[in-house]
Amino acid sequence: MKLLDRIKELIDEEKVIFTTKAGIEMERDGLLPWMVYEAIGNAVAINKRLRSTDPDTGLKEYLYVIVSSTYSGTLIYTKGKIKKRNNEDTFYILISSKSFVA
Repeated sequence: MKLLDRIKELIDEEKVIFTTKAGIEMERDGLLPWMVYEAIGNAVAINKRLRSTDPDTGLKEYLYVIVSSTYSGTLIYTKGKIKKRNNEDTFYILISSKSFVA
């Protein structure tokens, strides 16, 4: 399964966690969770993959940047990661979710 499809599947299954940072950015930009879900659902590609370090474990991880729009045309930037438990994808964690101006 393609990675973007797996992210969309986790969102469809309501296995999503928003970090405090993402919540603050969304509130500042007037975004609601359904708008973020819609934009990711409309995405055709992952725009960027970033190497990072998990602040809790110190282990290497990847963050995925997706820039896409809602049906009404609001362009949204998201950055997130897939959290694994027992070697299984459990949640898609949104670290950043904000309006994006190209």
